Amino acid sequence: MNFWSGPGFVLAIIAISTGGWLINNWIRARHGYPVENEWKGVSHKGDPDGERKFALLTGENERLVGQVSRLEERIAVLERIATDPAERTARAIEELR
Repeated sequence: MNFWSGPGFVLAIIAISTGGWLINNWIRARHGYPVENEWKGVSHKGDPDGERKFALLTGENERLVGQVSRLEERIAVLERIATDPAERTARAIEELR
């Protein structure tokens, strides 16, 4: 019986194809590329440390935006005091005390 005409050849082709697919996906996953399956779904490599950093930076960004808003309000008050007439400015400063 010849190898090329029997079921061993078909099984060898299936084994080689499956092995190549497994090696390809292993290399892609190892280097951080998304891994695709045969139904066009994609699995991304998760990075818990990166997600934690993102959450911390988001919180810090919100805090800084609030701080900038408060500073802008204070600058507006100082600009108003600097440009108003002296009597009204003195009254505003006394009210702030």
